[in-house]
Amino acid sequence: MRFSRILTTFVACASTTSAAITWSLQKAPNPTADQADAYGRIEQAMRLAVARYSRFTSASKNIQVTYVPGVPTADANFNGSLRFGSNRSYMNERTAMHEISHTLGIGQTAAFDRKCAANDWASATRLLRSWDGATARINCGGGHIWPYGLNYDNEWSETNANRHVQLINAMLADGLQG
Repeated sequence: MRFSRILTTFVACASTTSAAITWSLQKAPNPTADQADAYGRIEQAMRLAVARYSRFTSASKNIQVTYVPGVPTADANFNGSLRFGSNRSYMNERTAMHEISHTLGIGQTAAFDRKCAANDWASATRLLRSWDGATARINCGGGHIWPYGLNYDNEWSETNANRHVQLINAMLADGLQG
């Protein structure tokens, strides 16, 4: 009986962790004060962003995070690279969530370009319209989406953050990654 419970627990854990966003932050072995401060801020932003993504999506991605002072804000790409620059105002949950969406395909895949051009987001559009009304549409431009792209700090709210992840999840279901 005890073995059965342990096995059941193991299987449940294995099934919930099989599709997840994971990340690691590359750190200097002997960080400067600037690096140590940045690492703390970046880790907090990533923990919050990944926790929110985990609540609303089953997306799977391994993200390699780096601190690169020369990056003006932050950037990310579909191969899973996410970089934060030295500007502390971008080391936050909103920026991390926005950049995670790029690692999942926003502005990064041929499917994104094709579906944006055709406005071919069936389930994502249905979801968006349930929030914003019958005429709402997903807008794409410059490798970004709106509404709910979290492109700027003034877009941040708990509701918008949750909707961002739900919308990205629906776009994944619609074929965002190709």
